Amino acid sequence: MSELVTNDPTLGATPLGRITEAGLIVQEGRVVWVGPERSAPAADRALNLGGRAVLPGWVDSHTHLLHGGDPGSDPWATVEATRRTDDATLLASARRHRARMLLGGTTCAETATGFGLTAADERRVAMTAAAAGFDEITFLGAHLVPAEFRGDPNGFVDLVCGPMLDAVEGTVGWIDVCCAEGAFDEAQSRRVLAAGQRKGLGLRVHADPIDPGAGVRVAVDVAAASVAHCTRLTDADIDLLGRSATVTILLPAGELAAGQPSAPGRALVDAGAPVALASGGTPGTSFTSSMNLVVALAVLRGGLTTGEAVFAATAGGAAALRRTDVGHLAPGARADIHVLDAPSHDHLVHQIGMPLSYRVFRHGVEVGGAAG
Repeated sequence: MSELVTNDPTLGATPLGRITEAGLIVQEGRVVWVGPERSAPAADRALNLGGRAVLPGWVDSHTHLLHGGDPGSDPWATVEATRRTDDATLLASARRHRARMLLGGTTCAETATGFGLTAADERRVAMTAAAAGFDEITFLGAHLVPAEFRGDPNGFVDLVCGPMLDAVEGTVGWIDVCCAEGAFDEAQSRRVLAAGQRKGLGLRVHADPIDPGAGVRVAVDVAAASVAHCTRLTDADIDLLGRSATVTILLPAGELAAGQPSAPGRALVDAGAPVALASGGTPGTSFTSSMNLVVALAVLRGGLTTGEAVFAATAGGAAALRRTDVGHLAPGARADIHVLDAPSHDHLVHQIGMPLSYRVFRHGVEVGGAAG
């Protein structure tokens, strides 16, 4: 391979731990050796990648891919469609989305509930996500207030924190809340997060994508693993995030589709804030799972360098999910490998929109790409 991105600066140049003319050895689904190809120990089988670049598999830490109906529908129509969709159809759709992600190099993927919004529907959406092979599942019952609770949002919070949370217990690892104008206010958001924390769930927050609000402050206060939809941030928000371990998840494809300005990615990185990139695939706005596109947009619109964007889409996503086994290719890591049909990761921006995912391996097994 012409270039290996390890994301371990002790192994190679730059924060990407970049090694040229590199070799990598995998055993039982784990990376056991990386270094210059000329120094590689003997292996049972060799694979010559013909001068292509190798990255860790993308870690997509924020998606909304489990739902029924047309991806172009608004959220409330999507809720109704999800409730009407039978289990077999929902599972087939989820598996199709997960397969597409693998083809594009996403080897670790999160998805959320949030379009069922009854105890029974949130449970079956969560169980469908698990059956479809998503690595991380988030309970997002506090996504929006459904029509039947429009006049009683606190009553809906009671449902989220009680029967709905009980119904998904054992299937989900995270709880999220949309702390935003038109969704849930600060007090309601803190109540939802506290209920999830009592169940042992990790904490995540949606901040208001339209106007600055309480989302960032709430996320940092409760030491949430991540806060997403941070398009509109104040200087105070950026300062808070720069001094915290909460990962800011940026969603440049969603911003582009919604006609929004780019989130202040450059300012966040300069402030020392941990940053992740995710597809955010959401019906009604930007229903994409292309992390190749997301990386390019983060550079072209968000002011990140290509190296920073690649790191945010791999190691950054892993940090947002509090995972240490993915997002890098150092010894001991899960052998999730994304081979580009290009000599360098820079081509993700040079060849925007082109099908550059050549071969994809998850746990050391080939699962996707143009040659997969």
